[in-house]
Amino acid sequence: MPKFRKKPVVIEAEQFTYATNKKSEHPVKTGDMFMEYPIWIDKHGPCLIIPTLEGNHRADPGDWIITGVKGERYPCKPEIFVAMYELVS
Repeated sequence: MPKFRKKPVVIEAEQFTYATNKKSEHPVKTGDMFMEYPIWIDKHGPCLIIPTLEGNHRADPGDWIITGVKGERYPCKPEIFVAMYELVS
């Protein structure tokens, strides 16, 4: 069976982090990419819901939000991100 390798592609990504607002103790998103997504709080804590081509996906703090080659966005767990991507200088 033939084997294939992914073509190298440069992507944009930003890690989802949050801070607690000292006045109200509500989580506040940090990072420019996240301003268009409302923050949700459920029994697991704060998260973002990212609409993707495959439906809505949950992004937890620490997850990376990747912008794909066609401008689509999707979340990626940190351990997978580190295994798949390296910083481009």
